[in-house]
Amino acid sequence: MRKILFLLPFLIFACTVQKVSKSIKNSQVFAKGFIGCMIVDPAKDKTLYAQNESRYFIPASNTKIFTFYTSYKALGTGKVNGLNYIIKEDSLIFWGAGDPSLLHPDFKDTTVINFLKESPQQLYMVDDFRQVTAFGPGWSWDWYNYYYATERSVFPIYGNVVRFEKKEDQPSWTLYPPRFKNVLTEDASLTRGNYTFEREHLQNRYRYAIRNNPLLSFSTDKPFITSAAFTAELLSERIEKPITLIPKDTYHHQPHQKLMTAPVDSIYSQMLKISDNFLAEQLLLMVSDQLFDSLDTRAAIRYANENYLQDLPDEPQWADGSGLSAHNMFTPRTIIALLKKMKAEVPMDKIKAYFPAGGESGTIRNFYKPDPGQPPYVYAKTGTLSMSNALSGYLFTKSGKVLLFSFLLNNYTLPSNDLKKEMEKVLYALHDRY
Repeated sequence: MRKILFLLPFLIFACTVQKVSKSIKNSQVFAKGFIGCMIVDPAKDKTLYAQNESRYFIPASNTKIFTFYTSYKALGTGKVNGLNYIIKEDSLIFWGAGDPSLLHPDFKDTTVINFLKESPQQLYMVDDFRQVTAFGPGWSWDWYNYYYATERSVFPIYGNVVRFEKKEDQPSWTLYPPRFKNVLTEDASLTRGNYTFEREHLQNRYRYAIRNNPLLSFSTDKPFITSAAFTAELLSERIEKPITLIPKDTYHHQPHQKLMTAPVDSIYSQMLKISDNFLAEQLLLMVSDQLFDSLDTRAAIRYANENYLQDLPDEPQWADGSGLSAHNMFTPRTIIALLKKMKAEVPMDKIKAYFPAGGESGTIRNFYKPDPGQPPYVYAKTGTLSMSNALSGYLFTKSGKVLLFSFLLNNYTLPSNDLKKEMEKVLYALHDRY
C-alpha cells in the first residue's frame, strides 16, 4: 500500500503528460498549420513534450524575449541614457542615444528638456540621424499609418507619434502634442467606425472623422515622419530656445558625458506587456549606444549572439528588435533555452512584473485566466503576424512547479483566437494536474 501511495503522484504526472501530448498531437486546430512546440520541467531537466522543436519558425513578437534579455544584460535595471553631450566653453553639443521616453505620451520624461532649458550654453545638436533607418528590414511600406510601425530614430521625441484621445467624461477629444493641430484636417469621407485618424503617406499631415457621440472614448497613436531638422524644431519649441544643427563630425569619438533619464524597468514592462514594437526597437539602439557609442541594431544583435546567446542550441536568425520582420526565425528549443537562462539570471518577481499575466494584464489579459481567487498561472510573451502566432513563457502549476513552454505556430489561416483557445486547453491541463 505504501508503495502504491508513493508512486501515485508520479502516475498522475505521467498520465497528465500523456493526455497533454495526445491533445496536441490529435488537435484538429493545430493540424491546420505548422506547429513547433516544447514544454520542459527545468527542475527535473525533463522535456515533457516536443514537436518540431529543432525547426525554425517566424516568431513574430516572441523576438522581444531576445530583445529583453539582451537589454537586461547590457543596460541592467537602472536609468537609461537620454543624451550624450560635450560642453566646450560657451557651447553645449549633444546627440541622441535612442531613449524613447522623452515626452513619450505614456512616460512624459522631461529630464532632457529641463537640462537643455537650464543650460547657459548655446545649443548645438549633432545631425547623426543617418545611423538609423526609420523601418526595419522586411517591414512593409504601407505600415506607415499604424502605431505598430512607429519610426525608429536616433533621438525620439513624443514617442514619434501623435496621440488622439477622448475620455468618456470629457466633452471633446485632445491631441498630444497640441502643436499638430496646425496640420490636422477634418474629412467627412473617412467613415470607418466611430472615429478615424490617418496620416498622409509622405507628409506629417493628418485627416480625421469622428461620429457625434458624447459617450465615445478612444485613444489612438499615429506616427509622424522623423528627421534631425524636425526633432530640433520640436525640441526648440518645447525649451523655447534656439538649437543649431551641426554635421556629425567626430563628436562620438570624443570624451563625452551621458544624461540619465527614465527607469529602464518601466520600458521593459511596457515593451513586453503590450508588445510595444517602438520600445523594442529603441531598446536595441540603446544597447548599441551603451556598447559602442553608436546606434546600430545589427551591431547590438551581433554582440548579443556572440556574448549573451552563444550557448543556445540553434543560432537565432535575428533581424530586428520587435519581431515585425519576417526575417526573424527561431526554434522552439532555442526559446526554451533562453527562458531557462532568464529564470536563472532574472529574479522571478521581475519576470512577473515585466511579462503579460494570463487573465490579468497585457496581451493575454483575456486568456489563460486562473481559477477564481487564484493568482495568474501563465506569464508569457505573445506573437502575432499574418499567418504566424506564438506564445512562450512560464507556467505555474498547482503543485508548485514552474514549467517552460514555447508554441510557435506558422501558416495558419485560422483566427488567432482559435489558436489561443487551443493553447489555453493544453496549458490549463498542465497547471491543474502536473
